[in-house]
Amino acid sequence: MDWSRGEVLGRGSFATVSLAHVRRPSGDPLPPLMAVKSTPLSASAVLRHEEAVLSRLDGCPYLIRCFCSDVVYSCAEESYNIFLEYAGGGSLRDLLLRSGGRFPEPAVRRYTRAILLGLHYVHECGYAHCDVKLQNVLVFDGGAVKISDFGLAKKADDRAKGFRGTPLYMSPEAAARDEHGAPGDIWALGCAVVEMATGRPPWPNPTDGDAWGLLFKIAFSDASPEIPADLSEQGKDFLRLCFAKDPAERWTAEMLLRHPFVASTDAVEDIAGAPWQCTTPLGGSPTNVLEIPSYASSSPMEEENIPADSYGLFPTDRILELASPAPPNWASSPCIDSDWMEVRAGVLIQSISP
Repeated sequence: MDWSRGEVLGRGSFATVSLAHVRRPSGDPLPPLMAVKSTPLSASAVLRHEEAVLSRLDGCPYLIRCFCSDVVYSCAEESYNIFLEYAGGGSLRDLLLRSGGRFPEPAVRRYTRAILLGLHYVHECGYAHCDVKLQNVLVFDGGAVKISDFGLAKKADDRAKGFRGTPLYMSPEAAARDEHGAPGDIWALGCAVVEMATGRPPWPNPTDGDAWGLLFKIAFSDASPEIPADLSEQGKDFLRLCFAKDPAERWTAEMLLRHPFVASTDAVEDIAGAPWQCTTPLGGSPTNVLEIPSYASSSPMEEENIPADSYGLFPTDRILELASPAPPNWASSPCIDSDWMEVRAGVLIQSISP
């Protein structure tokens, strides 16, 4: 592919995002303007992982699209590049700041529904995003929004432990036990809704650098992000379902799409502007607990390395059995959003986290 690098849009820990101008032969389906995410070839594992995940998730209009990749060889350094859709409106966080610091509730509902549709597809495909936040939702012409930055995404059945995500949006089970999965994405979505509705981070005083204190509070206290007082009763109920401390009791993306906060007539507009539906049919909003489907998970008989005598444990007992007695090592935890530098306001700012 014949292309040239344009202005830098943003820099993260492991990559730089720039404009890419493509010189296309006649009939080439690639867009003439893309965002190129680049990193040294020797440190390209995160970008290669993101490219692989996006290739498996291709087809959903609520997720950023990855077109292709290449390697540039030069005298100075070899670089690995992935080419993504260019979002001229920047991130949803950028849009929030340009909109006076908060969104009216109808806009919150529409953006929340679009994010939920993307997460439902991700979870249905067997993945968890693991870093849902407004900075990782990109805004396109016409108001369409798409989830981006899949560098930390993981398979739902991947039991590998390790710190991932942004402390402000981290779920209790992630902070306490390094458990990252679809329920954690829903907790983070709730944090994003709070931020859209109030213009403030989901937790107070998040910029004092005390990541350990914040994570300890999330993991081991009864506290949850404060639900905005001026939000409708439907919105408050929606957030309570997102902020269930027990991940087994937290509603799934599929269930939340039936909630009246996003399913009512003034929130059903498809702002992605593309004819697409979830592959799982969505019914009406549940009216009682008996109508709520069980959270999808693997049968214990299908899991490897689980002692036979643990099959009968209750879920909470099983979690306690699996949890390590040693506290997490936060020494290498990043400060909140400290790995980001904005280069130009109002354009694509997309983080790359370790």
